[in-house]
Amino acid sequence: MPIYHKLGTIPNKRHTVFENPKGGIYYEQLFGTIGFDGMSSLLYQINRPTMVAEINEPKDVRPEIAVDKNITARLLQGFDVKPQDDFLESREPMLLNGDVEIALAAPRKSMKDYFYKNADADELLFIHKGSGTLRTFLGNIPFEYGDYLLIPRGMIYQIEFDSEDNRLLVSESYHPIYTPKRYRNWFGQMLEHSPFCERDYKLPQDLETHDEKGEFIMKIKKEGLLHELVYNTHPFDVVGWDGYNFPYGFSIHNFEPITGRVHQPPPVHQTFETSAFVVCSFCPRLYDYHPKAIPAPYNHSNIDSDEMLYYVDGDFMSRNNIEQGHITLHPAGIPHGPAPGAYERSIGQTETEELAVMIDTFKPLKVTKNALKIDDGKYYKSWIQ
Repeated sequence: MPIYHKLGTIPNKRHTVFENPKGGIYYEQLFGTIGFDGMSSLLYQINRPTMVAEINEPKDVRPEIAVDKNITARLLQGFDVKPQDDFLESREPMLLNGDVEIALAAPRKSMKDYFYKNADADELLFIHKGSGTLRTFLGNIPFEYGDYLLIPRGMIYQIEFDSEDNRLLVSESYHPIYTPKRYRNWFGQMLEHSPFCERDYKLPQDLETHDEKGEFIMKIKKEGLLHELVYNTHPFDVVGWDGYNFPYGFSIHNFEPITGRVHQPPPVHQTFETSAFVVCSFCPRLYDYHPKAIPAPYNHSNIDSDEMLYYVDGDFMSRNNIEQGHITLHPAGIPHGPAPGAYERSIGQTETEELAVMIDTFKPLKVTKNALKIDDGKYYKSWIQ
């Protein structure tokens, strides 16, 4: 996300002595991506960020694949995923390939006993139910229903929930997640025709700075393993930072849909992009205003991508018998379209209140054992009349 931000206290000049008023100096850390070529932030910390005291045995968290090569359209009943206390243990991977892992989670408890970072992937959390605070070593972000939380890889964080009733859609991307390039100018600023702008971002605030020594557990996900390291100092010891690499939030309710006289294709709903998949937001909007417009989407062939649609709220006009938390998967290789009757039923309608998140991947998605447990088993027959 090409936008500059800073918090706390920083020196006037980079890579120069920054004195700690209590004695000694603060320690610099460049928190960057793609070597030294991607977005980065420069952090100033009370202690060296390298003081590892212990490394415990890792835990294998690689998903169990049930269907390696899938051509079956599926409907997953997402709210059947059982709540669990622990934030990480609550994540149940559903669909994945070499580029992204998509999970559902219903965590009950806040993270208090450990800190976490994903060393391999950018994380995109969609908050379907619940509210709270994303606490990171670069500042805190309050979140609520409908928020996307984009957490760059390597970010140290904790999640604090306001209640035990929480539902999340979690995407782990092995490619950096950006805003769509076609909505940015050559400087990186969002253009006037973009469906959202920088003013809509929820940026880090309330920088926590802890000068504490002790034993602090850090869980790090890397190459399918969850490692547990013990650090001698509190990970949130940053006194100030500036740069472009930091977490941020964006509410799906601030996405402004692009409409037209006839049905607009899914790319107008795009919210995030990577080199391997895109994320789209389907939001309440007016329907097409051509006098003979058919608002429902036309049948289309999934030739180059798998389409996953997560249903959040409202009236899902293109489907029948869809509920909150359902996931539909339309695999590449076969066409799909509106449910029987939905195409005709949409004619003459003027608006929709649907709210959904779509992830289109350019490589096929594998189906996990977790997904088969909540698969209705008959969705692929739903177009038969």
